This record gives sequence, C-alpha cells and structure tokens, in this order.
Amino acid sequence: MRVGCPKEIKNHEYRVGLTPGAVREYVAHGHDVIIETKAGMGIDADDAAYQAAGATIVGSAKEIFERSDMVVKVKEPQPSEWAQLREGQLLYTYLHLAPDPEQTKGLLASGCTAVAYETVTDDRGGLPLLAPMSEVAGRLAIQAGATSLQKANGGRGILLGGVPGVLPAKITVIGGGVVGLNSAKMAVGLGADVTILDRSLPRLRQLDDIFNGRVHTRYSTIEALEEEVFSADVVIGAVLVPGAAAPKLVTREMLSGMKKGSVIVDVAIDQGGCFETSHATTHADPTYEVDGVIHYCVANMPGAVPITSAHALNNATLFYGLMLADKGLKAIAEDRHLREGLNVHKGRITSRPVADALGYELADMEQVLKVA
Repeated sequence: MRVGCPKEIKNHEYRVGLTPGAVREYVAHGHDVIIETKAGMGIDADDAAYQAAGATIVGSAKEIFERSDMVVKVKEPQPSEWAQLREGQLLYTYLHLAPDPEQTKGLLASGCTAVAYETVTDDRGGLPLLAPMSEVAGRLAIQAGATSLQKANGGRGILLGGVPGVLPAKITVIGGGVVGLNSAKMAVGLGADVTILDRSLPRLRQLDDIFNGRVHTRYSTIEALEEEVFSADVVIGAVLVPGAAAPKLVTREMLSGMKKGSVIVDVAIDQGGCFETSHATTHADPTYEVDGVIHYCVANMPGAVPITSAHALNNATLFYGLMLADKGLKAIAEDRHLREGLNVHKGRITSRPVADALGYELADMEQVLKVA
C-alpha cells in the first residue's frame, strides 16, 4: 500500500501524522511512504530524516491525496483536504465528527473510509489512540490555567501554588478520566488545592487511592458542581463521552456565580465543549472573556508541544496503522477495536454516537464490511 502523510494545515498545528521512526516501520512492512515536504519541521524532522527512513518526499499535499491509498494525519481534515479525498481511500486521523456537521458532510461526499483515532478501543474498554493526547492536554490545561490566571492576562492574579502564609489557588476538575487525572497530577505538583468531580464511585475511589488524600474527590451532582465551580479559581473541563458531543455541564447562568477573573479551560472542546459558553479558539488567540470569566478553549492543545505529542501519538497509532496498511478493510473486519474506530465508509455513517448526534441513519456494519 502507498501511505501518505501531508503537512498539517490547521492553525498553529505543528504535529505530524508520521514521524521518521514510524516511517521506518511502514517501510519494513513493505509499504511505500510519501511525505509532503517540510511536514515534519514542527518536530525538528527535516526531509532528509524522512528520506533516510525510506520515505519519498513530494512537493505538495495535492500529490499526497492523489497518490496515496491511505492518508495518515493528526487533526481532522480541513475543507481543502476533505475535497481531495476519494472513494476507496483510507483516512486515519482524529475526526471528532459529532460536533462537526460540515466535516461529516465533506467526508460522506468524498466516499472515503475514515477511521477516527478517538473511537478505536482496546480490551480494557479504553481509548488507546486518544489517551496519549489526553495525557498531554490534561497536563497542558494546568499550565494554560496558571498563565490565564495572571492579572496581565485578564485573570484574578493568583499564583497556583500560593506561598507560605497565602492560600493556593483552588482548582476544580470536572471528570476523572485520563485528562482529569493528568490535570490533577500537575495541579497537585504545583501545590494547588484540587477537587475532582466524577459520577463513577469506583473511579473516585481509585483516584482517592492514587493521590492518597492530596486531592478532594466528590460525586458530581448539580449541587456539588455548582459549589465547586463557584469556589474555584480555575475549572478544568475534562468530560468525555466516547465519539459523542460533550454534555454542557456548566451553563451560562452558572458563570454569574463564579469569581471574576476565574478561568475555564475546556479540554472537551474537540467534542463541542462541556461549558455552554465555550467555542473553539486557537493558539494564536487562545482566550476570551464571558461575564468576567476567562475561557481557554484551544481545540488542538497538544499542538503547542509537538515534539512530545507527535512522538507520543505515533507510539499509540502505529500498531493499528500497520494493520490497516497491511490488510486494508480486512483489518477492520477482523479487529473489533478497529471497527469501533470506523466512522465513515462510502458515504455512510458507521459510528452510532456520530449518527445519533447528527441525525444520520446508522449503516449496518456487517453490510459495510461484506466487501472486505
């Protein structure tokens, strides 16, 4: 199979779908790999590094889309990219379709087969291709919150960890999954006062054991959520419903009870955000203010640290990427975890959360994969 990797074109996105190390693995499996020139510049990987790994360098994304059987990316395809996809072509990348009807229409019209990193599963019920970016985003959320909390950036003017004799900032983390865990680790490390809200008692017990009393855990009810959000200096939105749009847990009305200059960091923004007042921002202009509350809603947070995040992502995506390159649709038919990752195939929606969120008829997976 010919595997292609274009340069990412989303605002301030510096990651790359294939690192030189990943290219070597594809080549070792007998595949031809083509890389758009300068695709790896954001991770300090020049064209020579890719050529040394066995890739062929091409001059434009147009050539990637025209010549590739399988396209490997990081972020969801932009309009100019989905217009170049075609029937029979495999797309392997993050998609986040539930809150994105326009991209969904574009992928359906293209006829391509699209596998979403964020819905591929594992034997433990986890999301192994989403997890590394959730780890990065969770850790970055505290850095973003701390910076946004500074007075010059519109925040209250509080140091996250305080100093002797002065109380630290209060951090509320909504959701105790991978993002929430990593946010809490960073916040605790900086000396903040941290509370994690979740609706799973087993998960709250696990978090209590992990942190050994260094964080507060609280079952998430409307009352508990309001109390914690109103008292917080920074609120981290770390809620995930796999493949579906994030629930709007913090309403516009609730902002009036929050401290002026407090900060919201909505890590769920890729799936539409878990704050009613959230809308996606970029690294070029990451924050905005609503009712005196600073909102940080960057939709590609890990893109800020591309060397770390691109290598972490490739470590996770390589296994299933090689399966797809080796076997094509047969890999999806044979592996139930890859089947969960299949979102679009030949103009049909194959993911129930996406179909439910956007009002599409769900394609029958058995019928879809008959040709495999």
